[in-house]
Amino acid sequence: MDFEFLNQYESTLLQNMMRAASVETLLETDDLTKLWDRIAPEYMVDAVPNIAQYPLVSIAWAGYVGMAFAHLWDKDVHLLDDVDGLSVYARLRSARGFDEMDEHVVEDVLGFLLTSSTALRIDDTMRSLSRVGLDSIRHEAIEPQTEMAFHVYARTVRTMFRLGVSLELARLKYHLTRVQ
Repeated sequence: MDFEFLNQYESTLLQNMMRAASVETLLETDDLTKLWDRIAPEYMVDAVPNIAQYPLVSIAWAGYVGMAFAHLWDKDVHLLDDVDGLSVYARLRSARGFDEMDEHVVEDVLGFLLTSSTALRIDDTMRSLSRVGLDSIRHEAIEPQTEMAFHVYARTVRTMFRLGVSLELARLKYHLTRVQ
């Protein structure tokens, strides 16, 4: 595996997504990043079968998951704990199913009507970012259904998750403060 290539791909993708979303500083927390690492296999089981027919959805939903996790983290970090053997991702997905996870996050987790200006702005942002991700994947011209294609896709959805976290933390008025 060419980890140098994958790390460079992810770094470039992150910068491109941040530029597309007008994000100057990526807001993230170690615990949310570690949570993604823990639930990523579950997400991939749901997302990978959707790549061929719904590539933008399979990427965008990771951003919605990031937004939901950041929102729950802000509300009460224990909402991210496993409950009755189910991860927070499994509970999020099972509310309406994978296909409608975006609507569940916007309406039930973030608390916006789907027709609200905020919900429409979130939808536009997620579409735009997932296009950047898909374009980046296609730009690499990696042979489909190979190990490298999977790893590039995995790095793309992880980056999308990180942007979702950052966007929600920014919406909640978090910001970085330098400690001296």
